[in-house]
Amino acid sequence: MSSQLSRRSLLVGAAAIAVAAGPLATVAQARARTPKVLVIGLDGTLLSKIKVADAPHLGALMAAGLTAASPLYANPFAPTLSGPGWSTIITGVWPDKHHVMDNNFTGQNFAQYPDFMTRIETVKPTLNTYAIASWNPITTTVFSSKVDTRVNTPSAEYDTGTTSRLVTQLATGDSDALFVQLDGVDEAGHEHGAASQQYLDAIHAVDDSVGQFVAAVKSRKSYGSEDWLIMVTADHGHTDPGGHGGSSWQERQTFLIADGPGISAGSVRYDIRMPDVAASALAHLGIAVDPAWDLDGRPLQQPGDDAFDALRPQLQGPVDETGIGAGVIGFTHTPPPGWSIDNSAMGTGGVTEWRGWSFTTDEFWTAAERDQQRESNVRARGVFAVADGDEWSDKTFTGTFDSTLISPAFRVTGGRTATLTYTTYYRQEAPQQGEVLVSYGGGTPVSVKTYTTDTSSRTETLTLQVPRGVSTAQVRFRYTGGNNWFWTVDGVKITV
Repeated sequence: MSSQLSRRSLLVGAAAIAVAAGPLATVAQARARTPKVLVIGLDGTLLSKIKVADAPHLGALMAAGLTAASPLYANPFAPTLSGPGWSTIITGVWPDKHHVMDNNFTGQNFAQYPDFMTRIETVKPTLNTYAIASWNPITTTVFSSKVDTRVNTPSAEYDTGTTSRLVTQLATGDSDALFVQLDGVDEAGHEHGAASQQYLDAIHAVDDSVGQFVAAVKSRKSYGSEDWLIMVTADHGHTDPGGHGGSSWQERQTFLIADGPGISAGSVRYDIRMPDVAASALAHLGIAVDPAWDLDGRPLQQPGDDAFDALRPQLQGPVDETGIGAGVIGFTHTPPPGWSIDNSAMGTGGVTEWRGWSFTTDEFWTAAERDQQRESNVRARGVFAVADGDEWSDKTFTGTFDSTLISPAFRVTGGRTATLTYTTYYRQEAPQQGEVLVSYGGGTPVSVKTYTTDTSSRTETLTLQVPRGVSTAQVRFRYTGGNNWFWTVDGVKITV
């Protein structure tokens, strides 16, 4: 009837009022919609192959949202297998916490680090959770019995059954958080290799499933009052001949494609890691991440503000590291504004890329020499700082490696404590040493931490006692050694 306003008119009018009222009204309006999460797992799928396959539905999600490639670990941290990979994605922690090292799940630590749906059920038990998988260990072992519905697709149905069952659930069910895993791409990778047409055909098949999932979401009668976050990811990559589990760059590849509220269309991120999927799902559902959970994931809705990541446009290709490949961009010695490097005691010569502290990426640094545990630097994100005496000494040099990375001056309050945090990974061989020093108010640096033994990838938290009468603190990371190992630092900050 002409005297009635259409639903579309009401929505447009409400949006206009919200914009006029300002950001708080816009946020309030968004919160009025019911948040929903769908996580789509494409086993063994390479992002690089999605981009060249006939995959219009995945392409549409990438165009509408964000795309982030992300590297995995390798042995001895964990092999690039489905058990560790899916456990990392679903729990929001790396294998050194959930303890899954193979597809048998021997020694798993899900009691301490449960799946994200179990956390949902614990914090908001009124929410409805649903998980379905073509590879059944996901729904029999990784997701706990606290999940409202766990579906193990019969092997005879495989991805076809998984797809049809989830489409029905999405279109007519009342789930708030859903997870689905499709296995066909991984099967094609094992049988034919990632360089095959069959692998691309398998991507096309799962892309069709993704299209059905998105269509089912949008067909919901309540869709207009819902706020959907859709995330697509993978547990590992594949080699061109086929297979995974090793340390090659292709095997170590994962990714996140995400479309939802607040995500810029066509955006590309470099700071996303596998555990972020679980944290992002929780955040979207309004569940605050409890520090006691000890998650490694960070919600994609809360990107970091790391000075090193701003160096990405300045990174250059290899100079002396000819084995890395001319197309790989990944190092600079130029620090970000406010930072500096003291190489006054640094030896001469050596490999250019690693002469003193360098800023680099996982792809570039691990390619310098595979299988020397550089792949275990899992808690660094994007661009990080590294002092690598082992790689520096691979070319004629004189003297020793002695380089100090110096932070800007952070604001602190005299007479009170402050907290220094940073992520780090340190591999030791004598006489190598890593030392963290802090200078208060421009005074003489004081040692607050020394590394002389192997330290696995971790976030360090150091309490600083700030002397009275000073208002700044500056951090120094000094690495000394020679033909030894390495030290990485990232995400440095002081909070008061």
